[in-house]
Amino acid sequence: MKAVICDPIHPAGVEILKKAKDIEVVDASKTPKDELLKIIEDADGVITRSPTPVDEKFLSHAKKLKAIVRAGVGVDNVDIEACSKRGIIVMNIPTANTLAAVELTMAHLLTAARSFTNAVWNLKKEHEWNREKWLGIELAGKKLGIIGFGNIGSRVGIRAKALEMDVIAYDPYIDPSKATDLGCKYTTDFDEILKCDFITIHTPKTPETINMITKKEIEKMKDGVVLINCARGGLYNENDVYEGLKSGKIRWLGIDVFEKEPVTEHPFFELENTSVTPHIGANTKESQQRIAIQAAEAIIEALRGSSYPNALNLPINTANTPEWVIKYLELAQKMSYLLSQIIKKPIKKVKVSLSGDISNEEKSVLTFSLVGLLKNITDNVNYVNALVLAEEKGIETEVKKEKNETYKNLVQIKVLTDEGEYSISGTMLENHPRVVEFKGFDLEFEPKGKMIFFKNTDVPGVIGEVGMTLAKHNINIADFRLGRNKECQAMAVIIVDNDVNEEVLNELKKLKAALSVAYAEI
Repeated sequence: MKAVICDPIHPAGVEILKKAKDIEVVDASKTPKDELLKIIEDADGVITRSPTPVDEKFLSHAKKLKAIVRAGVGVDNVDIEACSKRGIIVMNIPTANTLAAVELTMAHLLTAARSFTNAVWNLKKEHEWNREKWLGIELAGKKLGIIGFGNIGSRVGIRAKALEMDVIAYDPYIDPSKATDLGCKYTTDFDEILKCDFITIHTPKTPETINMITKKEIEKMKDGVVLINCARGGLYNENDVYEGLKSGKIRWLGIDVFEKEPVTEHPFFELENTSVTPHIGANTKESQQRIAIQAAEAIIEALRGSSYPNALNLPINTANTPEWVIKYLELAQKMSYLLSQIIKKPIKKVKVSLSGDISNEEKSVLTFSLVGLLKNITDNVNYVNALVLAEEKGIETEVKKEKNETYKNLVQIKVLTDEGEYSISGTMLENHPRVVEFKGFDLEFEPKGKMIFFKNTDVPGVIGEVGMTLAKHNINIADFRLGRNKECQAMAVIIVDNDVNEEVLNELKKLKAALSVAYAEI
């Protein structure tokens, strides 16, 4: 498989990609865009940032493309609808730059209160000592209205509370308790936000949020209101905000994003009551490294078919789907992908059993399970065609609800073949995905990494023999999980740091106690 890096990312991400032996990596981050079109013609996946437009022209050249990762939050440069029509999954990296964006918002907030940038410039560059000119205001006791109370907005709220501000959150898509549990007020009345002393916005750019603040909303605001936008350009109408700044209705604007970027000339730059930055919300060393690492891991998982982290064009409405549901769907896909690497016979039937609230997502769980399971059967499986492909291949499917006394939510996948039944069950433990049953054995492990599945008769000395065999091939054991049954059998899940070849697996199979040996990688 071929993955193309279209725009620069942190070296840590490139290094992860190069270690994936089943993926050819092409770093075209410095290639002119017209030449890039030739390079992506046989690409299976690409990693992009904002400089590369993923439009009809791009997609018409990338005929083999299966997955796109936008290394960052915004996907303004990606035609998601066109990708969906072609069966291309689009993913982003929504949380890696959260802290960086939060801290820049706080920087603009503090600058707005104290005219910080102006005072610095006046003293350093104009050599004037103007204490009286830079009379500021205190944040303590002021009302901060936050539009959008997700990962970034909620963290801005936490920090604003620490500065003794009164925080009011407006977000129709969250449970009010997300705000109230943090000591913030929740409102469904947008006009209440407009009456705040400070207003900051943290929403995606959608038809609903473009021009969310215009002349009409500004007229309802307090005289001397402060506006902050470190989210996306165009959420505030720039012409209307400019008029508000000139008239004094708006005391200050702190802005990191613009309708058209890059921009070096803008009416805002002429005004004294603005602090402007060149879209640096994600620009910290730490966030760029996290973004690159997560982007690399996402494209690897997508091309292997184990999961599509943070996919934006799923067959479900992600805007209204709770995060915990998404996590279970991803877990179902990873578990089925694990089984797909172990099962060597044609699949006759797939049975999905659900316990708890996740049982309300029957079709979605089945779809995600089939995407993972069919990856090694067909190259073209995706969320849109998984059910159809299963039917075409004569695979019967069944979904049912069951009760479980041990776990609040549980997903079990059973696959029937001519050589028997394979089962795997998983849940979320402390918000982390865990397999809790495999082929009838109770054990717990994370479905991630290089995994050896070693079934054996439950007799003394087996662990030592397995360890010695792996050590002989310089394979380091990272984790060892064991399950036992009443038939004097044991199942070990051995997570290792190094690649495992057929020679190693064959040696393990020759051990006296061995009943079966399999290998999977996620």
